[in-house]
Amino acid sequence: MKTMRGIISVFLRELNLIGKDHSLLLTLLIAPLLYLFFYGSIYSYKEEEKVKMAVVDDDQSSLSRLLIQQINNLQMVDVVFEPSVDRAQHLMYEGGCQGFIYIDKGLEQKVLSLRQGNVILAVNAARFLPSSDLIASVTETCLAVSAGVRMQYFEMKGMNETASFKEAMPVNLDYRPMFNESSSYGAFLLPGLLMLILQQTLLIGLSGSVAAERMKKTLPGWFSLSRGKIFQGLVGKGLFYFILFSTYALFALTITFSVFNIGLKGDAWTLSLLIAVFLLTLIPMAMWLGSFFKSQLLCLQIMAFSSYPFFLITGYVWPFKMLPPVIQGISSILPTTPFMRAYISVSQQGGTLSDNALTVLHMAALMLLFSCLVFWRFRLLARKSSDII
Repeated sequence: MKTMRGIISVFLRELNLIGKDHSLLLTLLIAPLLYLFFYGSIYSYKEEEKVKMAVVDDDQSSLSRLLIQQINNLQMVDVVFEPSVDRAQHLMYEGGCQGFIYIDKGLEQKVLSLRQGNVILAVNAARFLPSSDLIASVTETCLAVSAGVRMQYFEMKGMNETASFKEAMPVNLDYRPMFNESSSYGAFLLPGLLMLILQQTLLIGLSGSVAAERMKKTLPGWFSLSRGKIFQGLVGKGLFYFILFSTYALFALTITFSVFNIGLKGDAWTLSLLIAVFLLTLIPMAMWLGSFFKSQLLCLQIMAFSSYPFFLITGYVWPFKMLPPVIQGISSILPTTPFMRAYISVSQQGGTLSDNALTVLHMAALMLLFSCLVFWRFRLLARKSSDII
């Protein structure tokens, strides 16, 4: 009973401290909700529509006109005709179009005489989302048109339509995405990005709170409420963040996923368990990191800077096995790495807990590691300050 009373006292003290600290108030109560919708809105449409693309047609043949017509029929492309490559390049450099297609003179004649004909596609890769979609769509259209030309050639040789189709396309590709049905970058990125926002706001807020305790020399006041018991003091502070960010995670998986039309294929209880273990790993990690700072501002700056490095080395946006061995070792220590792997498996691929047993054990091991580190760290601080215990 005394143990629970001490934990609750520290919990209420943390709630009171955040209400008085404007930086923590903004980080913990406003930033998560704001960023969940702000970053999500960037990829709210997930797929580009009516992207301007310049076309330079030096062939002026029936084949080139057919190709341009088919490209213009694509939902994401809006064709703009230009008289020369220089004009098309200039328009792309000024941002008037996302790329251009150059159809060389003699394309139809080369194709009909079974010689190689080239169609040049140039895109502005500074904007990854539309450029990648343009390359995929235009390439698919060019392949379809070339297959039609080959069919006409074989029909002229006396083959019927069925035989011509088999000769033109001996291998018929049946492309059906198992996950991310739209095959869009936005649908791939958003689920992980939303969880990264929750992770970083938790790390920034909790580590900043611990750093503020050291800066203001209020550690004795923190642990006096738990009667000098370090474990109870850590649990009381961590409990507040666990409840708060569990609520944010529930909000993200229901409201935010619904607003941005993100599919959720996995079991809700399995996903809840994964997120709970993830938060229980992040909380001691944040308190351990924050204990090394005596300046709250410096702590907030460094933890905010860590967002992109954490995201890049976890194997979510870049294959984990392709990372250098040293980076793989560092990445394996971060809770984000196993969590993202299991989280995407369950939420986007319909995976189960047994499918991710090793990943969950990985997170559990990290939770134990950081719990021991934070307890050892505050025991060390207690020896330096006899007022704590």
